[in-house]
Amino acid sequence: MWRLMPFLIIVYMLAYIDRANLGVAKLQMQTELHFSDATIGLGAGIFFIGYFLLEIPGSLIVERFSARKWFARIMITWGLVAALTGLITSSGQFYVARLLLGTAEAGFFPGAIVYLSHWFRFEDRTRAKAWFMMTQPLSVVVGTPISRWILENVHWHGMAGWRWVFVLEGIPPVVLGIVALFYLTDRVEDARWLPEDEKRWLQGELQTEAILRTAAGRIRILDAFRHPQTILLMCVFFLIVTSNQAILFFMPSITSNMKGVSIVWQTVVTILPYLCSIVGILVNGYWSSRTGERRWHTAVPILLTSVSLAGAILSGDRLALSIAFFCMVGFSFQAYLPVLWTLPTAYLGKAAAATAIGTINSFGNLGGFVGPYLFGYLKTVTGSFQSGLLFLTGCMLLSGLLATRIHVESDHVKST
Repeated sequence: MWRLMPFLIIVYMLAYIDRANLGVAKLQMQTELHFSDATIGLGAGIFFIGYFLLEIPGSLIVERFSARKWFARIMITWGLVAALTGLITSSGQFYVARLLLGTAEAGFFPGAIVYLSHWFRFEDRTRAKAWFMMTQPLSVVVGTPISRWILENVHWHGMAGWRWVFVLEGIPPVVLGIVALFYLTDRVEDARWLPEDEKRWLQGELQTEAILRTAAGRIRILDAFRHPQTILLMCVFFLIVTSNQAILFFMPSITSNMKGVSIVWQTVVTILPYLCSIVGILVNGYWSSRTGERRWHTAVPILLTSVSLAGAILSGDRLALSIAFFCMVGFSFQAYLPVLWTLPTAYLGKAAAATAIGTINSFGNLGGFVGPYLFGYLKTVTGSFQSGLLFLTGCMLLSGLLATRIHVESDHVKST
């Protein structure tokens, strides 16, 4: 936990910052480049087309070959593309940059989920993944003020602040990509930093799980596509990402539209829901780990998010009430993460589990194209955020209802 998680958390935080800083940069780049909300939404969504292409291969590379080499390649290429985004001058270049960024980053998230299964027992994975997943809201809490400060204060060499947002935040991943080659360890047997008795114990625990999955006949790649839970989780995650990514990209615009609120308070209101999200992820992850329950710890947070979004819509121009409902959205809208991503390794093993994780994340993240694009389109057509929020509410409600059909099988691995 202490050796691997801090590094993975920092890397994932940088990945999310480079993905989400568009929400801040757009506040200036729209004016300079004459981009509509629909253009920004389409660019935000195109990221996930590139992301879609390499998810499954990425997870299999981590399962069968080297995680540290794969992660290093990902970090270096995405950092370079993110920095070059600061040089775009047209919508066509913007779309290409976002497509390349998604392609470069693809494979890191499912690869990290597979990587954690090489180091943590099944009963420990939800807790470990809770720490990893809380990086998503943490990146907004940390990244939004940094991006906002760069936007307002850095104008070196006559370049606008939004360009420096991309350039400066693209450099750290390149550096960490090089560090990863020397710092990360692929497998338990390669860990010179673990005492021999702990290494033997952990290898034995993980080997027991592998034997049980092999005996159940669920380790081949095709087993992932045949299992009905894979299809169900693909649909659940697609609807979640459709809603979540639209919220992520357009939250700065929603808060900047609040009348009579200073830039400082706009930033506070933007990050407040994500502070609540950190708490929600850790509480739900630890609670699920303690009780061993998976289905309702996935479904209930999603359903609560739909209720909270409905409340945000109905609150209208009442600022305090809107903020309260957005904080409720923040608490629940990512709380499902550590539990949902434990499910594939509950019913599949080895290459099958890696394939399922890549497939669910790959298909689900297509919602990252649908959500921001439709939200931006609805804002452009109606001139209001209300219709977009209503659409996101429906996505979350349907996702939550589908999640209640998750079947957590009785043959969960129990270490002995």
